[in-house]
Amino acid sequence: MPDKVTQVYTRTEVIGRGKFGVVYKGVHNKSKKIVAIKVLNLDTEEDEVKDVQQEIQFLAELRNVPNVTHYYGSYLHDTKLWIIMDYCAGGSIRTLLKPGPIEERYLGVIVRELLVALQSVHSMGVIHRDIKSANVLVARDGRVQLCDFGVAAKLTSEALKRTTMAGTPYWMAPEVIMEGTAYNVKADIWSLGITAYEIVTGNPPYCEYDAMRAMQLITKLKPPRLEGRAYSALLKEFIALCLDENPAERLMADDLLRSKFVKFHRTTPTTALKELISRYLVWREKKSSRDSFVHIEDELNSSEILVKWDFDSLSSAEYVVEEIDSD
Repeated sequence: MPDKVTQVYTRTEVIGRGKFGVVYKGVHNKSKKIVAIKVLNLDTEEDEVKDVQQEIQFLAELRNVPNVTHYYGSYLHDTKLWIIMDYCAGGSIRTLLKPGPIEERYLGVIVRELLVALQSVHSMGVIHRDIKSANVLVARDGRVQLCDFGVAAKLTSEALKRTTMAGTPYWMAPEVIMEGTAYNVKADIWSLGITAYEIVTGNPPYCEYDAMRAMQLITKLKPPRLEGRAYSALLKEFIALCLDENPAERLMADDLLRSKFVKFHRTTPTTALKELISRYLVWREKKSSRDSFVHIEDELNSSEILVKWDFDSLSSAEYVVEEIDSD
């Protein structure tokens, strides 16, 4: 890994925090390109360092995968590791949910773009294992990016399935929770369905219970379903396809890209998601009790949208209801 990282990049403000480190907004000194810099503390347990090394390996392998946060490289600086990635000015979908649930027309774009990412990720034998709105970022121009491969796993010819429980409880597939049960990339499809549910309702199913109770309910009860006239039949069908309790019957990303719900929204451009950023900024402006010298329109036309990221990579063990406010 190259040294003298501070000669190449300059850190600015904090945009997220996790158990193992801090995420900064930064700038590449030569090109002036805005980047995200995840600074991880390596002065920790050996197993945790191995987790960091594994995440870097996945990021490098997925460097050219569409709709996955682009990885530029890693630098060792004293006992800290700087991981350089794309900066997504819109923040996470979880942040953009703060003003309230998101409409189906936006969800259609989000799941379509995530399925494009998963199509490639899964074809490479990688299971993300922690898909949720907090791990989906939106760029200033509306592009969707899947991030945080801290608990991802690789399937090989020798190990076509995994058995380790990993992820965030409320989004976990039943087969991931059940001890000793093998699972594969279909576990990500379940998590995608829960994420879609979360985006249009505001929260994942069973969020009123603690994590342990929620996991019990996930394995014992029938899969969650959207109810009521507020949601289209196409969306209800899409979520039901993702949340098939039998992994063998659950569709792959390729199949879901051909689903009626995704097809219905196939022509909606990703630029439509800029409206979600606008909505969040209006909400934040109203919520703030302080005088603001930043105009919303100016923020939308710059790269200075100060939306905080929930970037708890490597330890996605808790459901984060609220992220760090940017004001």
